[in-house]
Amino acid sequence: MSTKQKKNGAKSPLELLRNNSVPIMFILICAVCIPVSGFSPGYLINEILTRMGRNTFLILSLLIPIMAGMGLNFGMTLGAMAGQLGLIFAADWQIWGIPGMVLAVIISIPISVLLGLFCGKMLNMAKGREMITSYIIAFFMNGLYQLVVLYMMGPVIPIKHSSIKLPRGYGIRNTVSLLNMRQALDNLWAIRIGGVKIPVLTLLITGLLCLFIIWFRKTKLGQDMRAVGQDMDVARDAGIKVERTRIIAIVLSTVCAGIGMVIYLQNMGNIATYSSHTQIGMFCIAALLVGGASVDKASIGNAFLGVVLFHLMFIVAPSAGAKITGDSMIGEYFRVFVSYGVITLALIMYETKKRIAKGKAGEQLKLDQSEEE
Repeated sequence: MSTKQKKNGAKSPLELLRNNSVPIMFILICAVCIPVSGFSPGYLINEILTRMGRNTFLILSLLIPIMAGMGLNFGMTLGAMAGQLGLIFAADWQIWGIPGMVLAVIISIPISVLLGLFCGKMLNMAKGREMITSYIIAFFMNGLYQLVVLYMMGPVIPIKHSSIKLPRGYGIRNTVSLLNMRQALDNLWAIRIGGVKIPVLTLLITGLLCLFIIWFRKTKLGQDMRAVGQDMDVARDAGIKVERTRIIAIVLSTVCAGIGMVIYLQNMGNIATYSSHTQIGMFCIAALLVGGASVDKASIGNAFLGVVLFHLMFIVAPSAGAKITGDSMIGEYFRVFVSYGVITLALIMYETKKRIAKGKAGEQLKLDQSEEE
């Protein structure tokens, strides 16, 4: 073995630790908090399976824009808004259960496509700054969403059922009940093993999305997206329509987020009309990063590992905080702090890595030039 190989071998554990620092940190946090929380293994497994069925579809919707080199799509919030609008109409028309979910998905898809087209075109104007731009677009569209839901639903868009309208006669209430739809998908093919409920159909639908992503990566369009993600200029020289490819990536992500939001809310059993979508994007992105993903690289495995670690921390932190400090709110503050902290850490690590790579490229260029001279 050469000296160079030995050096690389010595560096590999450190490199492995650096690349997986966030998942390792969360494993350590969970390892400390689980015994302190006092929850039984059966309860924790049951909660993790429920949250896996509820959240994974949403998290997987983030993978395609990352593949296309557009980073973490904070614009997935637009798809979540479309899913909520679909469920509001289903609740107004009193169509419940699986038919209500299917109707909500059908309504959400065209809205998601339109919002995705808008978001994709905006991001094409802000190449290299997609994440912050999509974050601001989500704020802008949230204002438009509130205008529609708070003022236009009733006077402009017919809403006939009084149970979801505000007492003034127009606008949607802060909370819309989906009690007649609650866990309709989760309970349809659910099986119980030792007191643990496994939402088979929900996990199967999530599995179908995983298979679609694996298949999509091998298609011509998927290969084009990967080429665009690696180098837009080279992809353009190869004849790939870069702008069109990036828009398609955002549209697919937004449509998947809309469907994922319907799955999420049917599990919750209600819609927090003005806040559900604002939280979901941040938590999904944080969960993906906790699973070991980065701004420029993510896999299906990262999504599943992130759901387990991030939501395990969510389950045990309040109880552990209450037992350690006597105040359960400490755990609540901690998990919110961690959600934002993980995203900040991932962005810092990405920028640092990019600058180091740029510095190495500059040094290599100088070395090549000196050799030529």
